[in-house]
Amino acid sequence: MAEAERFDAFYRDTSRRLVRYAYGLTGDVAEAQDLVQEAYARAWQRWRRLTGYDNAEAWLRIVITRLATDRWRHLKVRRVRAAADRPPPPVPPPSEDTVLLVTAMRGLPAAHRRALVLHYLLDRSVADIAAETGAAQGTVKSWLSRGRAELAAALGQPLARTTRGGAGDVE
Repeated sequence: MAEAERFDAFYRDTSRRLVRYAYGLTGDVAEAQDLVQEAYARAWQRWRRLTGYDNAEAWLRIVITRLATDRWRHLKVRRVRAAADRPPPPVPPPSEDTVLLVTAMRGLPAAHRRALVLHYLLDRSVADIAAETGAAQGTVKSWLSRGRAELAAALGQPLARTTRGGAGDVE
């Protein structure tokens, strides 16, 4: 199979999960799509080296996380520039539940948000998250527990005693 065909197959197999992951980190579909597109562009540049990795998708998630972090750092600059530009055309508003959840997620520390997204949107196990982040499994469990507690507090609901979620229809 040619390199381009292998990359295309890799893209088809992973892109939906990665957009879901990026959306969980950012809360913005367009930004999530931009992050994933940039990550795949970087993956294509390093494709031969990337095919030798045990988990190329994990490498892409790390790239997406770093790109998202960079964008958060530069958010203030972008807000100033956006204020100077014409406003975009109106779009339908998100549901109230979506706004509340995205706002609550944005208020979480980055490690908690990343652990929750990996666990609940990508169905990754605690062991998988620990391996990907380089943290101990106990630390990942702590991030998940604290993240759930912070979300429950932010949403004004009692903490549900769940250990596993699902990605459902989130894309």
